[in-house]
Amino acid sequence: MKRFTHDEMAARVARDIPDGAYVNLGIGLPTRVANHLPPDREIVLHTENGLLGMGPAPATGAEDFDLINAGKQPVTALPGASYFHHADSFAMMRGGHLDYCVLGAFQVSVAGDLANWHTGASDAIPAVGGAMDLAIGAKHVYVMMEHLTKDGASKIVARCTYPLTGLACVERIYTDLAVIDVTPAGLVAVDVVPGLPFAELARLTGVPLADGSAAVHVA
Repeated sequence: MKRFTHDEMAARVARDIPDGAYVNLGIGLPTRVANHLPPDREIVLHTENGLLGMGPAPATGAEDFDLINAGKQPVTALPGASYFHHADSFAMMRGGHLDYCVLGAFQVSVAGDLANWHTGASDAIPAVGGAMDLAIGAKHVYVMMEHLTKDGASKIVARCTYPLTGLACVERIYTDLAVIDVTPAGLVAVDVVPGLPFAELARLTGVPLADGSAAVHVA
């Protein structure tokens, strides 16, 4: 089965971020979005450890490990970038100053509930970081994740079984199989990986899903 690559997923997310937006990219897959932002748009990237104006990843050999994102990956700073205290960074997140955030997830429910910080396993180390603040503080919340777990179960669920990060906060889900909107009427697939029939996507997803072009719900 064909799947979108991680870079194709990141490019698809980047395409949907408008000019002039202030955006936080979560750790993991979302960090790739920085490498695919359209050059004709001015998009200001924020990282919760205290940088506004983050650029793409540096070239190999040009890394400065004093300049990192929240996931401890080396990044670049664009002209005009600013550095600030961690507390000021969280004030931006909590104060509604970010237009978009792109987060990874373990699960997203049909209602847009998000679980992305802890699987509930007894040996896991809880590390919510700023995810709760971003999920509630950003004006638009996108999720970028694999569609299925390693065991083949859908990460899009009727109800989250992992500890919640935020309720009804996710607006759009980007996976390696599809782009899915969370709407008051339910989930709507607006893009599907080429060659994957919608019926098969709906089967793999395992919850009610509508075809964005035909608006036909499939259980």
